[in-house]
Amino acid sequence: MFRPVAMQRTELSLLKEHAAEAALLLADLACFDPEISEVSAADLPELPGESYRQIFAECRSRFDKILLHYGLTDGGGSIPSMQPVSLAELAELDEWLRKQWDTCSEDQEQMRKLRDDHRRTAQMLKALGQFMDLNIDLTLLQKNSRVLDIRVGTLPRANTQRFTEAIGMAGYVAIEFFTGPEQVHLIIAGTTGRSAEIERVLQAAGWRMTDIPSEFRGRPAEVRQELTQRIARLEQQQTELRRSTDAAQSQLRDHLLDAGNRLARAAPFAELAVLMRGRGNLVMVSGWIPKGRAAQLHAMLEQRFGDRFVLRARDPLPEERMRVPSLISHHRWLRPFASLVLNYGVPRYDEIDPTVLFALSYVLMFGMMFGDVGQGATIALAGALLRRRLGQYAALAVAAGISSAFFGLLYGSVFGFEQLLPALWMPPLSDPLRMLGVALGWGIGFIVLATALTIRNRIVAGRMQDALLDSHGAAGLALYLGLVFAGYRYATAGAPGIGTLLLVCTSLAMIFAHSWRRSSGTATWERILIALMEGFETVMGYVSNTLSFLRLAAFSLNHVALTIAIFTIGSMMHATGYWVSVVLGNIFILVLEGGIVAIQTLRLEYYEGFSRFFSGDGRAFRPLTLGGKREWAS
Repeated sequence: MFRPVAMQRTELSLLKEHAAEAALLLADLACFDPEISEVSAADLPELPGESYRQIFAECRSRFDKILLHYGLTDGGGSIPSMQPVSLAELAELDEWLRKQWDTCSEDQEQMRKLRDDHRRTAQMLKALGQFMDLNIDLTLLQKNSRVLDIRVGTLPRANTQRFTEAIGMAGYVAIEFFTGPEQVHLIIAGTTGRSAEIERVLQAAGWRMTDIPSEFRGRPAEVRQELTQRIARLEQQQTELRRSTDAAQSQLRDHLLDAGNRLARAAPFAELAVLMRGRGNLVMVSGWIPKGRAAQLHAMLEQRFGDRFVLRARDPLPEERMRVPSLISHHRWLRPFASLVLNYGVPRYDEIDPTVLFALSYVLMFGMMFGDVGQGATIALAGALLRRRLGQYAALAVAAGISSAFFGLLYGSVFGFEQLLPALWMPPLSDPLRMLGVALGWGIGFIVLATALTIRNRIVAGRMQDALLDSHGAAGLALYLGLVFAGYRYATAGAPGIGTLLLVCTSLAMIFAHSWRRSSGTATWERILIALMEGFETVMGYVSNTLSFLRLAAFSLNHVALTIAIFTIGSMMHATGYWVSVVLGNIFILVLEGGIVAIQTLRLEYYEGFSRFFSGDGRAFRPLTLGGKREWAS
């Protein structure tokens, strides 16, 4: 519960001809996390599965693209056969997939051309609209003759009159054929010999040339009819191509299912090929397996291969602990909390798994800050009703809601009403100082537990000096307890006491000495500065971390204050307005303050808890599994 599952380092040696089948067995067992072998490359220089891996990668790539082309998705399912796929079978499958992909790529290219042509034709049809008032052959506007200079373009409406007068002086005429909100579309014509004179006028007036597509041959009505028919033909061709693709999908569906099954059976050996080494007929693969599954793996291999294999399993060595994968297994109710833990990082193999502690503390802190029977019940009910949409996080919502309702009973609050239920403890505003004291006590206990876990993790990791003398070790814990006792004695008796001061000074001296030793090799003044700064940072860090937990009381008081504000607003209205204010106010509190409290609780967990004892740089356990999917859904 509090530690990742115990692991063993495993080495499997067997004949090369059995490697693919062994990989399939390992994947079916789903408890073997492969890793680079410890055997040197000189002893086992060969990579027996490299060609297999390359062909598999090509097959997988083509297969995925074919599925995408036919609109098929992976629907899961079981593998009907557990026979390994040989290199020859894989090569044959690769050739078949290559041919199918060639066909698919041709269809895709044809469809792309049809869509491009359809889009271009639709754009031309849209552009033709501005010429519909002309009753001339548009071919005449596309090129100039030897004696006539014809131009089509647009002009700002404000410049039209002066432009017409100016080109008239040059012997040109202007015909307006389409008017837009800001631009006027014109045809200007004149003799070719005077075209140079008109250029300056065009430039000054803001003339923009309009290119007439070469497809515009004939009168506008004729061109529109031709383009409309062309669009219809292109749409028909696209429909026929889609029908052809659907027919091919139906024809190939079973073949693709078989190909998917074969790729699923080939995937384990292809994945192991990167890590598998060999010499001659011998191959070896290494990895990690849960300690309780080694005997099961040995029995499976023995049943299939008899005595033609060697399986060695041992506990991790101290120097291997950073490489050992962490397998975290929890009840489904704890999975949302485990997910939030993994968002921070993966626990190391030798670290405490904080999931259970995180779940308990998160739920309790949320309830303390957001205590209300009605609102808590609403959160729990919403989590239960929306469990399909929320997925694994529905359990978190239910747990947080129950905690909120529990603290609501302690506070005597139901949707903000404090007259409906007697408080089992007290309303927060009745004694704010006591609430602050409870929050402070919780924070002290939280930090003490987190520091104790840090000490334990460092002892297990073999970092004894850090566990005893570091600012987050035993010396730091003693310093913190000394500061807490000193503060308590000062508040109650007016003086911290000699014993408490001695504890604080001794702890600081140990931290100072440890920092001094770690900074050896630097200048003396630098070592002194580093040690002093670390001591100061330690004291301030513990104080600020403790004060951070005052937000538990602050948000519980804020929750009541918001409720009072809502009832105050409601009291200024009539009966209907009062209840509308109460309902909307509770919704506001649930959504806004509930979200803020959830985030603040997570912040306390991450920065005041995890950052102390949880490195989060572990390696997740990722076992070899059967690759790919075996059923397709369109």
